[in-house]
Amino acid sequence: MTIIYAILAALALAMLVAYGRLVRRSDCWIQVLFVCIFVVNVGYAALSAARTVPWALVFNGAVYLGSVFLSMCMFMAIYRLCGYTHTWRLPLSLAAVALVMFAIVCTPLYYTSVSLTVVDGATKLIKDYGPLHNTYLVYLLGYFTAMVVAILRSVRLHRLTSHKHAALLAGIVLMNIAFWFIEKFIPWNFEFLAVSYLFSEVMLVGLQWILQDTAAPAHVLSDAVSSLVTRLPADITLNSREREVLSAILAGVPRKEIAAQMSLSENTIKTHTRNLYKKLGVGNRQELYALVDE
Repeated sequence: MTIIYAILAALALAMLVAYGRLVRRSDCWIQVLFVCIFVVNVGYAALSAARTVPWALVFNGAVYLGSVFLSMCMFMAIYRLCGYTHTWRLPLSLAAVALVMFAIVCTPLYYTSVSLTVVDGATKLIKDYGPLHNTYLVYLLGYFTAMVVAILRSVRLHRLTSHKHAALLAGIVLMNIAFWFIEKFIPWNFEFLAVSYLFSEVMLVGLQWILQDTAAPAHVLSDAVSSLVTRLPADITLNSREREVLSAILAGVPRKEIAAQMSLSENTIKTHTRNLYKKLGVGNRQELYALVDE
């Protein structure tokens, strides 16, 4: 069992490397998600090899630390893949909730007592749950629900480039829900979520690999540009270059690629961007994206 978990951890590390190699416009949340999955699988491997309660609790804590942030990162990754933008307040708030959840897991109110047993050569924790054990259930269900709602809303608002992408994202979420329910209600000696997470990695890498060469629907970008322009004061307008730059920024195109597409220097694009931001009253891309979502 320990060897299987170690192999899964090695595969998770390989997926992290593959993501960096295959996807040009990598997403920080997917990268952190892959790190969390690696930590979880390493924790499972170490836990299955532990032979004392103190060390087993340390490795079990590592599993939970990776898991609470894994849920957060998976939500943030899917949220962004659905075409949503956010300010720094959202991830900061979610990180605070994750830390509170982890703190709860570490209290005696989560486990009242633990002991060890060895099954097929692997250590397994025997746990007596406390009154706060269901908080983790609520935590997971909250994220699963939020991910499903984000996907459904993105379909309704035409934020995704196709329904196939929405179906793939939904498949990732539903697969993890299914594996979680299997582990919750059917006794197994193996943590099948470790496998589910690995499949999620493969699907996310595949999806972003495809999306990196797929532009956002033209009508979506046009509507977003028009929406921003209508908010400008009557005496302020955007020239054709600024509109073109704005459309590219909203599509997530890096400045260097915008310059290449428009046959201009990066400094010229930087000037257009600075003037554009000043007219719209924002200071960076995240603030611009947040303005679109208002």
